[in-house]
Amino acid sequence: MDFLTLFGIYVAVVLTCIALVCKYSGHQQTPLGRLLDTFTGVVSQLIPQCLQDICYRTMHRLFHQRNNFFLYLHLLLEVVVYGEFSYEVFGFCLDMGTSSISLCIPYVLLALKSYLFYLCCSRDPGTLTKANHTSQLKIYQYDEKLFQQGVQCLTCQLVKPARSKHCRVCNRCVQRFDHHCVWVNNCIGAQNIRFFLLYLLSVCVMAGDIAVLTADMLLQTVLRTGLLHAHYIDEQGVQQRAGPLFIIQHLFLTFPRIVFMLGFLVFVFFLLAGYSMFHMYLALINQTANEWFKGKGHNCQHCHPYTGHNCQTSYNPFRGFYHRGILKNLGEIFWPICPVQKFRTKEN
Repeated sequence: MDFLTLFGIYVAVVLTCIALVCKYSGHQQTPLGRLLDTFTGVVSQLIPQCLQDICYRTMHRLFHQRNNFFLYLHLLLEVVVYGEFSYEVFGFCLDMGTSSISLCIPYVLLALKSYLFYLCCSRDPGTLTKANHTSQLKIYQYDEKLFQQGVQCLTCQLVKPARSKHCRVCNRCVQRFDHHCVWVNNCIGAQNIRFFLLYLLSVCVMAGDIAVLTADMLLQTVLRTGLLHAHYIDEQGVQQRAGPLFIIQHLFLTFPRIVFMLGFLVFVFFLLAGYSMFHMYLALINQTANEWFKGKGHNCQHCHPYTGHNCQTSYNPFRGFYHRGILKNLGEIFWPICPVQKFRTKEN
């Protein structure tokens, strides 16, 4: 099996995993989710019904019921990446003169990320109970569009406070519900959204730092071995200058595990960087992922069709009903509003 075929399989597996997460994590309208729906619709006609039932039950168990599979997968991937980095890349970088401080930064980031990961998994996201229900009703006003007064959660038998939602995976109503994250096996809500944002940023920085160190090691290898000026004899016996594809193939054959690790880190970095930017944007405008996907982020939530009130001023579609200014929005993330404080929306 040649390099391009193996690399193509690698890319296909990674994209398939991403598509599965997009489809079954609750946001099925993503492009990858729609592409996977089309693909599975064609393939399902060729698969026996019994196997389809097994796949359905497996996916339902993984994504729609609380389980520790993704926690263990997360730890396994982390062990593999850091094991490879420590076993091969660390030594090569030392031999090439990389400073010890630079090589220790990934381990400091690992400790920080692990602590934030623990907080995301263990902290209560803001579960609504009979004891705190009355006070939670006073925190946010109802926009009478996404959140209306008097709507009762049929499972918890409690009137839903504004911005709350019942999580069918955890079977509880959560204050300022954002989404349920399978990677931390917990809901993300008012009380742990700050840890989740910091966790995403720490993973991005960690993946980017290791990727930069690994890429620098491979680049130094190319420069020191003179591959940029090398020549080879092709199948026709003609001498050819080593191009980028030849150099990549050489590195892949010489350092296969390192090249695969680098490719994985690049995928993770860009995937999580986009996801982090999306959540940071939501934090800046004081919206949750649940509100964004329900309202599409482009509807004027100040105009109330039920009360007949229409917004008389210019409306910025990138600001939701609960926008109070960037600083106050961020303050609400890192210092959640106490139930005794009545939330007031910003007057336009």
